[in-house]
Amino acid sequence: MKSKGTILIVDDELSMREFLSILLEKDGYSALAAANGKEALRLLDGEKVDLIISDIRMPTMNGLDLLAAAKKIDSNLPVVMITAYASPEDAVSAMKIGAYDYITKPFKLDEIRKVIAGAISRSRPLGGDNDSEVGKFSGIIGCSQEMLKIFDLVRRIAPTHANVMIYGESGTGKELVARAIHHHSQVDANAFVPITCSAIPESLIESELFGHVKGAFTGAITNKAGLFEQADNGSVFLDEIGELSPLIQTKLLRVLQEREFKRVGGSETIKVNVRVICATNRNLEEEVIAGRFREDLFYRLAVVPLRLPPLRERKEDIPLLVNYFLEKYSLIFQKEVRELSSYAMQVLMDYDYPGNVRELENIVERGVALENSNIILPESLVLSTHRRRQLEQSPLANDQNRKPLADEAFEVGLDKVIERVEKEIIEAALIRTNQSKMRAAELLQLSFRSLRYKVQKLDITS
Repeated sequence: MKSKGTILIVDDELSMREFLSILLEKDGYSALAAANGKEALRLLDGEKVDLIISDIRMPTMNGLDLLAAAKKIDSNLPVVMITAYASPEDAVSAMKIGAYDYITKPFKLDEIRKVIAGAISRSRPLGGDNDSEVGKFSGIIGCSQEMLKIFDLVRRIAPTHANVMIYGESGTGKELVARAIHHHSQVDANAFVPITCSAIPESLIESELFGHVKGAFTGAITNKAGLFEQADNGSVFLDEIGELSPLIQTKLLRVLQEREFKRVGGSETIKVNVRVICATNRNLEEEVIAGRFREDLFYRLAVVPLRLPPLRERKEDIPLLVNYFLEKYSLIFQKEVRELSSYAMQVLMDYDYPGNVRELENIVERGVALENSNIILPESLVLSTHRRRQLEQSPLANDQNRKPLADEAFEVGLDKVIERVEKEIIEAALIRTNQSKMRAAELLQLSFRSLRYKVQKLDITS
């Protein structure tokens, strides 16, 4: 039987190495083992490895140093960090260096299996070298003319040092394209450091980008290097760049102009050579006109603009993407789901995907999880497709087909009308948020507890 991939286990505890080796070989992987980071690097020098699973705290060379060294050898090699001494600092450091995931001991078997399968599928999409297969390019799936143009543009701009602005709706794969640009660049052996600007409070964003010195503010107990310093001679990816405040926009402009900055609270000037790749789902030209985004910064960042098409504009890519996600989640859920029925595929082809590729992945993941046979039937896609269509076609979405609410209330009573409208609005919110009750509650400005009560009371299924 062909191996699903080779995994290198790095842990100073013999029992953990033996346990993981037995588990992995039972699941169809080939396992290598090393007692520390230096031994692991020697193995990497002579073996083709698809994934590293490494402890963080080890003698001789710790896991974070091994992670950094492994990324210099192969920037696309996924590394999963495990530790019995969980700390937010270790987790943040590991993810910034490029770890695929971070797991604390003791972990559940389902948890580690899911992470491993996901990492392997990312390392070897659809079981091969994605640059040599039709429709696969640096982890990006697509055969449409729109995506072939993107692949060609990436190949042409990657070797230059030009800053790139990636435009695209949420879920179109902007970070994947940014990583592809870095991977095909002349600095691919150096760090690729991603950050989502909207995910960090404004009070901390300057420190995250440029670092701080000890005592710069409450909680700054040590000196800290920022993301630009970590990405020196490599690439930094600023996602949702349009969310930066005017103050940070000004500081970022100076870094791009002078290639230097000072840490928060510091006096030392730090020089860096960093390629900046940005992404946004906003129209930044309109933001410039409205005065919310600096024009000079915009032209510095958008030297090369690149627009990612939404999935509804490249539907010929859907079958390729479905096959990729089927294989990925069949591995993760330990199932033999290999295809969709023709009608199920037609349902997916007819859908417009407001959440783009991320939404399609969610639909297929759910379909694999729900399906008990080896083929996905339309019934397993009902939560993601049919119910949305039903709501779009409901009287709530078509005012011309509905009686005035007052007339309806006179016929059946006010309480029943209020109940029905409330149910339809909650169902619409749940679909818009991909069945996340927490996000739906925020959208409807309700507490989570109130929404949960209404879902039970109104018999809303999700």
